Amino acid sequence: MRMTISGPPGSGTTSLAKYLAQKHELRVISAGEMFRSLAKEREMSLADFGKLAESDAAVDKLIDARQKETAEGEDNIIAEGRLSGWMVSNADLRIWLSASLDCRTKRISSRDSEDETHAREHTEERQECERKRYLGYYNIDINDLSVYDIVLSSERWDVEGLGAIVDAAIATLRS
Repeated sequence: MRMTISGPPGSGTTSLAKYLAQKHELRVISAGEMFRSLAKEREMSLADFGKLAESDAAVDKLIDARQKETAEGEDNIIAEGRLSGWMVSNADLRIWLSASLDCRTKRISSRDSEDETHAREHTEERQECERKRYLGYYNIDINDLSVYDIVLSSERWDVEGLGAIVDAAIATLRS
């Protein structure tokens, strides 16, 4: 099994990936974790590192290439990241998670210990920055969900509910 999980910041992609990885004994390859790790190594905030990535295409391209190569070359993996559904050409299942900006802002604010006003501003800036970069680098419109097999609302269902839906899809694919 090789799957991708994508969605905007705060939509729950990491939570769902971890849930499914544990349940199905899959390894998670996270573009977001790679991005956060690089920001931390350079002692930069995510917002500042995002601005660096906007001016230095090598940052994004390195993360994207590593994830693509690893995900396409291994079995029993979940590639989790904004572009994973577009980049992993041999995925068995591509999932997109959605949630309103208000919902995602509350999650990000709680996760990052940031007030909601700043979390919302940073999230909107990040989304616009990423949208422009992906369009410029790869001609990918991140708002085009046509490559995804399943589009789910993480605002409507918790991780267990999302997992149950994906479990049904996995069972069908394996039969």
